[in-house]
Amino acid sequence: MLFGKRIKELRESQKLPQRVVADALEITIPLYSRVERGERTLSKSHLPKLAQVLNVEENELLKLYLADQVALVLDGQIEIYNDVLDIAKKDITNMTKHKPTVLDLFCGCGGISSGFEQSGYKIIGGIDFNDKATETFAYNFKEAKVLCTDITTVTDEQITEYYKGVDVIVGGPPCQGFSSANRWQKELEDPRNKLFFEYLRFVKVLKPKVVMIENVRGLLTRDNGYAKERITTLLSEMGYNVNMTVLDASDYGVPQNRKRAIFVAIRTDLATELFDFESLVKLPKVTVGEAISELYAFETSKDKKIATPKATNEYLEYLHDGSTHITDHEVKYPAEIVQKRISFVPQGGNWASVPEELWPNNRKNRHSSAYKRLNPNDQSCTIDTGNAHSNYFHPIYNRIPTVRESARLQSFKDSFHFVGARGSQYRQVGNAVPPLLAKAVADQIKKIIKK
Repeated sequence: MLFGKRIKELRESQKLPQRVVADALEITIPLYSRVERGERTLSKSHLPKLAQVLNVEENELLKLYLADQVALVLDGQIEIYNDVLDIAKKDITNMTKHKPTVLDLFCGCGGISSGFEQSGYKIIGGIDFNDKATETFAYNFKEAKVLCTDITTVTDEQITEYYKGVDVIVGGPPCQGFSSANRWQKELEDPRNKLFFEYLRFVKVLKPKVVMIENVRGLLTRDNGYAKERITTLLSEMGYNVNMTVLDASDYGVPQNRKRAIFVAIRTDLATELFDFESLVKLPKVTVGEAISELYAFETSKDKKIATPKATNEYLEYLHDGSTHITDHEVKYPAEIVQKRISFVPQGGNWASVPEELWPNNRKNRHSSAYKRLNPNDQSCTIDTGNAHSNYFHPIYNRIPTVRESARLQSFKDSFHFVGARGSQYRQVGNAVPPLLAKAVADQIKKIIKK
């Protein structure tokens, strides 16, 4: 039965045991297990609570519930109950309701959008100045209106024409120009603030229900939190309740220690309370080995597309998601001297394990992340935007991770393809917000939009 199959998929994607869902529905675990197997059905009254615990729109469950009920009717197994008729008469318009929509500004390759799409949103647009990043975005979000341009050149009329009615605006605008050393009336004149005020222009024109901004975590504390306060004030003056925090991607199923500042602003007519970051659903930690060890077997493969192996853990099931091939996995080894240096570094270690004679000079001031070898039994260090500086290396091979390995450590699914030369692909991956981190925020925003 479609209903049972779908709720099982949703439960497993959230890494929830059957007990948690059964308790939420106030039924026994054996009964819930039979529902997943299609041997029993629930009542319509269970659907709101089920949708809440599985982080999915109730209408999605409603459609499947009705489909199963009709199938049973056609098979002559049950009568048409009144609640089925009620669904058909009262809720059919809700079934065709559009998904909430998202516009991604400074979108890059689309890490935030990928997370929101997984949460059930429709991505209607992306804007960025980087040509290869926007090509990647357009490839992966084919229904979106994608602009590769300086955001300042997009007129208010074009904003309305292309993106009118959007529910959520997301993005990572530069915010480094806010400083207590500047007088407020000069903020607009500071070129470092220009792009942030352009972001706010889109908010002013489109008046979305929710705004999400991501930035470096230091933004919240720099200059005694001045930038944080100014961003909050500016959004508040536009009619939004603003809350912010620092989130670690590793808490949300990403096999990487990556901390980002996240602002969520809710339009005041939609909700008076602040966005509740404490309600985000955390997931079990995922290790580097769980994410990429299945690719070790393809180290010497010359195929551009490698047949996807069978998933051996839940994170791999998430990554595969129906993909039949592994792409963007071109293995390249660095210069011999670099390979020799990294050969001395143990898993989790760094440059300090490299013999002094292998360095061109005797320096002791290298950063701890330099020549770091990833530990397969732990989360990755922060995936950055380049590979020439060799900040982190593969757990067992004397090379940097491939684009695909880096993408997996960022929680991009294998079906997400990156356009451009390898250097550009690495920058796209490193600049992105991990999709699963974005999804955690998107799941909670969706509950607000549905009210």
